[in-house]
Amino acid sequence: MPAEMTDVESFVAMSAKAKHCQVKRNKDNVKLKLRTSNQLYTLKIETLRADEIIKKLKCEIKEE
Repeated sequence: MPAEMTDVESFVAMSAKAKHCQVKRNKDNVKLKLRTSNQLYTLKIETLRADEIIKKLKCEIKEE
């Protein structure tokens, strides 16, 4: 079962352990899905902040 996170800084820190991050862009928000070996973590953010946060991630980025 995926776990939704609300803290951006902990999501970025968690990306160091992740295999990859999927980016799904919707009309009003962006979903980031971080896949670790045991868990899938999701983060919903507004479109304007998405590119700034994606640049901070320390894993492979996959756009959907």
